[in-house]
Amino acid sequence: MKCETSSGGVVIFNNAILLLKKYNGDWVLPKGRVEENENLSQAAIREVYEEGSVHADIVKYIDSISYSFRNNRNSNNELVKKTVHWFLMRTNSMECYPQKREGFIEARFVHIDRVAELAKYDDEQEVIKKAINEINND
Repeated sequence: MKCETSSGGVVIFNNAILLLKKYNGDWVLPKGRVEENENLSQAAIREVYEEGSVHADIVKYIDSISYSFRNNRNSNNELVKKTVHWFLMRTNSMECYPQKREGFIEARFVHIDRVAELAKYDDEQEVIKKAINEINND
């Protein structure tokens, strides 16, 4: 089994959180692989910018999630275990643009009352809830 490490952000602007819409219609948080010579926080900042064109600063580490999937991009359909590290991040602008080359067709800041229900994956919904809890406790 191959192992991958990714990093991503729950990006806050006032009372809204950044979500990205994939070509298949799924709404997700920005995340991606940690590159060589890059730490987790650097990767999160880079991925948020690459996928949503958003400049954001890290507030704090939230949590990590792990899951396995079959990589159908190669001929052997290899099983991959992925761990994603999530950071609470802030930005000072709602300006965002989906990066089509990254597979996204829409980027938008969604009100914190609706964002968890709109996010496609249960584990990302839980990370969003943890981030909102952190915001409310500040």
